[in-house]
Amino acid sequence: MARAVKKLSARAAATLAAPGRHSDGDGLYLVVDTSGARRWLFLFRWQGKLKEMGLGGLSAVSLAEAREKAAAARQILKAGKNPIEQRRTAKEERLTAVTFGSFAEEVVKSLSQGFRNDKHKAQWSSTLTTYASSLWHKPIDEIGTDDVLGVLTPIWHTKSETASRVRGRIERVLDAAKAKGLRAGENPALWRGHLDKLLPARRKLTRGHHAAMPFDDVPGFMADLRSRDAMAGLALQFCVLNASRSGEVLGARWIEIDRKARVWTIPAMRMKAGVEHRVPLTDAALAILNQAETVRRGEYVFPGQKPDRPLSIMAMEMMLRRMKVEVTVHGFRSSFRDWVGERTAFPREIAETALAHVVGDATERAYRRGDALEKRRALMDAWSCYLAS
Repeated sequence: MARAVKKLSARAAATLAAPGRHSDGDGLYLVVDTSGARRWLFLFRWQGKLKEMGLGGLSAVSLAEAREKAAAARQILKAGKNPIEQRRTAKEERLTAVTFGSFAEEVVKSLSQGFRNDKHKAQWSSTLTTYASSLWHKPIDEIGTDDVLGVLTPIWHTKSETASRVRGRIERVLDAAKAKGLRAGENPALWRGHLDKLLPARRKLTRGHHAAMPFDDVPGFMADLRSRDAMAGLALQFCVLNASRSGEVLGARWIEIDRKARVWTIPAMRMKAGVEHRVPLTDAALAILNQAETVRRGEYVFPGQKPDRPLSIMAMEMMLRRMKVEVTVHGFRSSFRDWVGERTAFPREIAETALAHVVGDATERAYRRGDALEKRRALMDAWSCYLAS
């Protein structure tokens, strides 16, 4: 007599309460634990021994999906192979699969030959490493719509122009991966007909200033900030003290810090202008580094919750929200620039160089070989003293 199969129904699977194994036939069982948890099990014999292969919990795997998994395992058995070993091998292969990060680096290297300048290449690398860091170590064939939305949603309105560029660059990388046979199916970063149905229309780029704090209020703000015990607070202090951009600080690595020379060297790939930038470190900045080092757990100066990853791009903005301060992190660069112009006699070009702005035309820059580090050191010392006043 043939074995009865498909004994269970979706309703029965969801309502069975008796602990034990409940057969669906042909080796597939629903296991109800004494705790009430339900999971699927496929039983088979391999070389004379009974083997158990878990197929996932009922909350994640439906009855129909469990039957499909069991059928696939039976096909593997029919081919003379152990389905458990096959699954383990497939998992190991996924772990060694091409990641988004490694392939993105290849794409940037390939495309860079057609870029207008080094700045464009640096911006490509910087946007992907800063904003798409959650994709970096993920196998490129596993990236889906939810992964892309996880990158875009936090910055879709706050940094709408950047978000648009990030989306386009992710789409370009995934298209290239498909062309090389590394993934299949539709591109999850595609805008028209896909993400435009899931994300609201982004705000048009408006030219204007980032919300900034009057420089007279910044010392009081810093006093409040120093009283808050959080890594994001340390990063924000460091950012304000050095008049730096968020990405420069969040991506800071210990290898970039030279305490003896009191200099932080930011590589070109993390700079907006695509040019290496040296930052003179004040006593206050070095003190922050000493605090950060007490909890050092990797290459990043300001580490995030995940191993070997920096703080989130939103960490400092969230600190400002908790402090109920309606300005942006970038706005403190404006506060610094206003203070230099109104309260000091430092030359304009020194202030602009401290902000890593391009100063002068091409001819003027060709004759200016140095970066005025010591003159900028005096400026940043004065800014540090003002912030502590």
